Amino acid sequence: MRLLIRSPGLLLLLSLSPTIRGYAADAPLTLVEAVQRGVARAPLVRAGRDTIAAARARADRAGRLPDPSMSVGLSNYPVTAPDALRWGAEPMSMRSIGLTQAIPSAATRTAERRLADASVGVAIARRAVTIERTEQRVADAWVAVWAERRRRAELLDLREESRLAVQIAKARLRGGDGTVTDVLAAQAAALTLENRIDAVDAAVAAARAELQRWVGSRMNRLAAAPDFARLPQTPAVLEASVDRQVPMGVWHARESAAAATLAEARAATHPDWSVGVDYGNRGPGRSDMVSLQFSVSLPVFTRHRQDAGILAADDDWRAVQAEHRDARRAQRAAIRATLAVWRGWTRRIDRDRDQLLPLARDRSRTALAAYRGGGSLQPWLDARRDEIALRLSYVDALAARAAQWTALAYLMPAKEELP
Repeated sequence: MRLLIRSPGLLLLLSLSPTIRGYAADAPLTLVEAVQRGVARAPLVRAGRDTIAAARARADRAGRLPDPSMSVGLSNYPVTAPDALRWGAEPMSMRSIGLTQAIPSAATRTAERRLADASVGVAIARRAVTIERTEQRVADAWVAVWAERRRRAELLDLREESRLAVQIAKARLRGGDGTVTDVLAAQAAALTLENRIDAVDAAVAAARAELQRWVGSRMNRLAAAPDFARLPQTPAVLEASVDRQVPMGVWHARESAAAATLAEARAATHPDWSVGVDYGNRGPGRSDMVSLQFSVSLPVFTRHRQDAGILAADDDWRAVQAEHRDARRAQRAAIRATLAVWRGWTRRIDRDRDQLLPLARDRSRTALAAYRGGGSLQPWLDARRDEIALRLSYVDALAARAAQWTALAYLMPAKEELP
């Protein structure tokens, strides 16, 4: 069994023995394994393999001579008086059987093979696009589960402090230093947090359902996420490899197909041949006869036939070339835009992690300590609200950066072992 494993900037092909083909029931599901499972189970990827096989089967017959044709018949058979319908009355009457073989020009057969090979290339390129899209969708589903679980962990980290605030409010009320309003406000803050946790639990279940669609019902816990702060390839490599990336493969194949169509149109100006042989029997006492015939097409009036087809095919080829150039520019621009967005999220994440989140945490703890010492509860409520919003915003930023990372991680075609 062969496994395709993608790591940042690296594709590894590992051989697994039959004894370890299955995944351990308790093994965490990595992003790489999820993508691999998703591609292996995707019906559209399997359909693409069948489409390639069909295109190769058609290519195998391309450029071959057509089947010969057989003819049987009667020649010079009398149908009017005085010898109507009398076999042998007319010396020229003859029963014949013949074979004819059409022989298209070498240019036509070469163009046919070239067009069939281009069709195989188109099928391969389309399947590569299907694999790339599947990889992207599986990766996005994995990231969605990871992000929702990260969001849940951030909220759970605040649960104990909410309970502590309720205990402090009740203690101050019993000591005569607090108010019922503070108790109710602290309890409401704790319940609001529980509501948020329940909502995130539902989001986790929904994200898991989407991931299970790709990897199967047996989905284990997630492994640690890759380092989304490091690109799978350097920006220079990503921009330099545009022509080798999956989205551009279809354009290479389409351009080859258009060039093959043009060659086929030009081949129509070459004459085609045919050869035929007939064997005729004229009955008892008369000699049998053999006829040999050669014929050739005469593409002499080409202005409104072959020339028009060549012009049309040439225009199509030039149009595909122009669209290819435009697609290359768009792909390069998309990579640059994705890199810019990824860098922006990275700067924001670093700022949130290193500065804003510690400040928010200290503000909440300080406000709660002040309330324990006899201060007002409202500063803690405000600080807690802001901290929750910042933590959730931080996870949103992590998920957004991961989405940009996965958009860049699966641009190169997967190197699969052919069966």
